[in-house]
Amino acid sequence: MGSWILHVDLDQFIAAVELLRRPELAGRPVVVGGAGDPTLRSVVATASYEAREYGIRSGMPMRTAAKRCPDAVFLPSDPAAYDDASAEVMATLREFDVVVEVLGWDEAFVGAETDDPEDLAGRIQDAVWNRTHLSCSVGVGDTKLRAKLATGFAKPAGIYRLTRDNWFEVMAERPTTALWGIGTRTARKLADLGYTTVAELARADPDDLLVLGPRMGPWYRTLALGAGSTEVSATPWVPRSHSRETTFQHDLTDPDDLRRELAALAERVAGDVAAEGRPAVRVGVKARFAPFLTRTRSLTLPGPTSDGAAIAAAALTAFERFDLVRPVRLLGVWAEFEPPPGGY
Repeated sequence: MGSWILHVDLDQFIAAVELLRRPELAGRPVVVGGAGDPTLRSVVATASYEAREYGIRSGMPMRTAAKRCPDAVFLPSDPAAYDDASAEVMATLREFDVVVEVLGWDEAFVGAETDDPEDLAGRIQDAVWNRTHLSCSVGVGDTKLRAKLATGFAKPAGIYRLTRDNWFEVMAERPTTALWGIGTRTARKLADLGYTTVAELARADPDDLLVLGPRMGPWYRTLALGAGSTEVSATPWVPRSHSRETTFQHDLTDPDDLRRELAALAERVAGDVAAEGRPAVRVGVKARFAPFLTRTRSLTLPGPTSDGAAIAAAALTAFERFDLVRPVRLLGVWAEFEPPPGGY
């Protein structure tokens, strides 16, 4: 029996849940986000495959999505429905003799001892479909990184194996952004050092990468080798923070208006902290200035607390550290929790 990691990723999950409730929309470009009104400021939560053909992606402003595909169907986000659907999928995975590590609504790692991981992957796909009528793609790997990346080659509704044996055959000439954990900003820094492909980064001298950080620099080379964790843990996920944010329909410039919005957000975050039953140790504020400049400010609290007044006061102190020279289009507040015993 071999040890394998499967990455189960639900296909166009949020859109798929909506299509189950509205089967008449099958085959049409569907965009989900905010209140479902593209004339209001909000972002795309997900887009159906048909909508993605128009270049619509998660995180894109809904107004931009409407310009790219005026004929798309725009639907409001319904987190409660996605919670329920996700719970059904994860319960299905746990019916197998495997270890399930939930990553979010629509994905999970599965650790398994099997001689035929593709057979297991197929049985998982069938079970998920039969119970929920949601399709999933499954990546098979010998590390979490390889399993995660394999899923991208499996989509939609397929199975793909990526291991040490075929890692460089598949990944060598791909850009460093193809690696899980390397975004465009880090890729630019790597390119400045002469590393633009996975193969180039894999051949890098770890000492040359120290300029990117004593821990993260060498870790980027580890990613390029496809290495990393092989442990799948069923330990429930513990949130590190709670946050609330709001996008204003019209940019705000008056500091008093912004403070009032901040206070309302801080009150909601304080309620989340109280419900979590764990004290906050740090509070931060995010501001997005026109047109799309995002800045954050945060501070450590004098001591762990769940007191709403203390959280609100800290948020206001962090807010005062901004230089309000531009109109504000989005404001957010977050509170970081005290780590659990043993850490995250």
